[in-house]
Order: sequence, then structure tokens, then C-alpha cells
Amino acid sequence: MEISLSPLKLKDWDGAVLILGVFEEDIEEQIGKLESPYNSLLSNKLKENNFKAKTGESSSFYLLENTLNKLILVGLGTAKNLLLDDLRKAAAIGARASLGSKGKLGIRLPWELFDSESAAKVVSEAIRLTLFKDLRFQSKPEPKIHPEEVELIEIGKTAEKSLKEVPPICAGVELARELVGSPPNSLTPASLADKAVQIAKEYELESKILEKKDCSERGMGAYLAVAQGSDLSPKFIHLTYRPDGKIKHRLAMVGKGLTFDSGGYNLKVGAAQIELMKFDMGGSAAVLGAARAIAELRPRGIEVHFIVAACENMVNGSAVHPGDIVQASNGKTIEINNTDAEGRLTLADALVYACELEPDAIVDLATLTGACVIALGDEIAGLWTDSDQLAKELIEASQNTGEELWRMPLKNSYKEGLKSLLADMKNTGPRAGGAITAGVFLKEFVQESIPWAHIDIAGTVWTEKDRDINSAGATGFGVRTLVDWACQQKNQE
Repeated sequence: MEISLSPLKLKDWDGAVLILGVFEEDIEEQIGKLESPYNSLLSNKLKENNFKAKTGESSSFYLLENTLNKLILVGLGTAKNLLLDDLRKAAAIGARASLGSKGKLGIRLPWELFDSESAAKVVSEAIRLTLFKDLRFQSKPEPKIHPEEVELIEIGKTAEKSLKEVPPICAGVELARELVGSPPNSLTPASLADKAVQIAKEYELESKILEKKDCSERGMGAYLAVAQGSDLSPKFIHLTYRPDGKIKHRLAMVGKGLTFDSGGYNLKVGAAQIELMKFDMGGSAAVLGAARAIAELRPRGIEVHFIVAACENMVNGSAVHPGDIVQASNGKTIEINNTDAEGRLTLADALVYACELEPDAIVDLATLTGACVIALGDEIAGLWTDSDQLAKELIEASQNTGEELWRMPLKNSYKEGLKSLLADMKNTGPRAGGAITAGVFLKEFVQESIPWAHIDIAGTVWTEKDRDINSAGATGFGVRTLVDWACQQKNQE
């Protein structure tokens, strides 16, 4: 999809579909400006439709006698309350209404109320990601009919710079959506590793895949315990982006990579929706999507390591038992009192590995707990960290990208719930505060000297409804936040 700036004024623009943002307070004035160039009785039609321009409201009109054949009005509420995120949502609503139309799509929103580069970026991302649909597994997919050319109308020329960042970032999100949406008989640990190597070759990243023997030699007993119930071999993925010139910051991004999670002997039943457990590698999808985007953007001054301990959690005669005790690569022993709390076991060894790289900061993303979904729902991801600076950076990145994070407590006293009579710790604590004890567990595998954050995306990785820029299914949540966070570092000394 080509997205560019239009050199024309709104009254002279000659595309096929126009998205126009409208404020509540001056509907008549804005519609009056449109009636003349498009020769349409819009005011009367809007009254018939009872369009009030409330936030998120939309109304579409076909104008058959004009070059412009479809006009999409999107309500913006009041100007004084307008946020940058409202432009993102308005663009998504308009883009969704443009489905079924061909030709050039134009969009005019109140850019002048914001920095034009930021406005252009969020709107362009919203349009492209809203129009994306994964049809790979349909034998006879319906043809995707939507505008292939998009123009931003009456926006400053400085916005052109930010438009160059849109294709790589959106491609990273789309990659993550495709990975999460892939069925477990298609996306296995081996195929996930193959995809990582492919990304590395195409975008000049270094790649390393550790096999089961390599992981065993490193003492990754927690990770390998999860993998031992599957017929498919685990694959430990490590990609590295190194920029040209001096490296000022070194980062590590770790993604949970369970390509399917049956729950093991603590089998997922009832409301657990076992058929959706293909999305338990959503953290790894975000990390690999970020790798693909960062590799193409090539920010200066930062080195980034992308780490995934990929495997399945299955049930067979070799599977880990509830009550087994395993040892992670940092020497800590873990009593497994719940085989369905497997993600933290794989992350334990992945975090130890990341620390050995001596990065300036580590962020892990994981579909880790149902408790986080209960606490924050399906639109907000949980953030756990002891570092106020890292929390500030990640929350700023999430605000820039529209991927909302909420900082949660990482309270050391909750470690009491992880005490084991036999081992150093158990892998789960009491039901109350389950998302917090999961974070406390992970903290045991991170060096105190390294700033670390854990992001639980269990609620945000998948949606059952069309919302904002997400159609039902995989969301690709986390890619844009990780990319924005990494690119922040290039501006820091």
C-alpha cells in the first residue's frame, strides 16, 4: 500500500474515497464547505441519519455524480478534548468503512492540532493495519477490495519523514499477526526458528539457533522440562541487530514462545479455550516482528538482541509431572506444582541467557497469566518492573503507539507464596495476585544490576471483535511499543 502526502487542497482533491474528520461544534460549517465542490445535499442527509459527530460515530455517503464516489464522515467529538489517539481511531474507523471500494483514498483530519509527523505516522499505521487481513489458510479467499493508494490531505511537508517509518513498522506488526494466527500444525518450534533465520538473512541480522543438546549443555533444565512432553524438538532462537558505527546502548527483548500449550498434565479444560493456545507464542511474535522492523529501520547507536525459547507444552509418557523438581541455568531449583504455568519456566532460562549478554536493559513479553486478563481486560497489558526509568520509557512508547500499558506492583513479599518445602521455589503461588507472583518468579532469573521489565500480553494478544486498528484475531500487540522504545535509545547519551 502506497501512502503519501497530497499536494492539493481539499476542495481540489480528486480521489475516489474521502475520509473527513468532523467536530461536534461546527458540523454545519464543515458540511457547507463540502456541498459546493461535491454538489451534494449532505446537510439534509446527515439530519436524516442523525449524525452528531460524537467520538467514534461515522456516516458514509455514495456520491455517484462526482469523481469522489464515497464520502466517509467520522466524528471527532469536541476539539478541546481531541487526543492523538483519537486520530488513530478515526483513521481506523474510516479505513474499515472504505472496504469494498477501489481507487485512491484521501483522508483529512485536524492535523494542525498536533505535530504533523506524529499525526501522519499514527494515521498511516492505522489505515494500513486496519486494511490488513490474513487469508493464508482459506482455500478460496474472497478478494481483498480496498484502496491501494492513500493520500493525507492538507498536512505539512515535514510529515513526509515519518511516513518512511510506516512500512517497516507495519510489516513487523503484520508478521506478528501472521505468526500468532498460524495454527500449531503449521507454526512449530522448528518453523518459528526457520522464520527467524529467514528474517535474519533478508534484513542483515545475526542468527543463532540452539538445539536441545546445546540447551542441555547450558543447564537450561526449566525450559527443557516444558519441552520434554512434545515429539517436536525445542528451538532456542537468538537474533542480533548491530548498527553501523559506535554502540551506545545494548538491549535485549525476550519473547515467550509456546507454539502450543495444552497445559501439560494440568490440562486446560472448560473455559480455558485450548483451541486458542496457538497464541501462547504471542510474545515471541512481537519480538520477531520488532526484529524485522528494527532491522529495516536500522537505528544508530543501539544493539538489540531478540531471544525466544520456543517449544510446545504437551502430554505424553515423557512429559513433566506435577511435583517434579527441575533446575534452571542459574542453578535455582523449581518445584513444578502446575504444569500449565510453563511459560515462566521457559522464560527463566531465556532471561538468564539474556543477562549473560550484559545488556543495558531487558524487556520480556509473554502471554503469561489469566490473572492479568482478569485484572486489566483485553485492551491493556500489564507492566512489571522495579526500574522507574524503564517504566517511564516503556509507558511513553506505549502512549506513542496506542498499545496501552498499566504499571503493576512487583512486591517482594509476594515471594512468600512461591516457597517450596523441597526446592528453592515453586512455579506458582496462591490464586490471589497470580499475575504479581508470576512477575516475582521471573525476577529471580534476572541480575539485580540489569534494569528489567515484564509485560503480560495475555489479554491483548488476541481479540474476538473488530476494535480500533485490530480486526478479530491476532493483534500484533507489542511490536510498535518495542520498536518505539528501542528507537528512543538512539537519542539518549
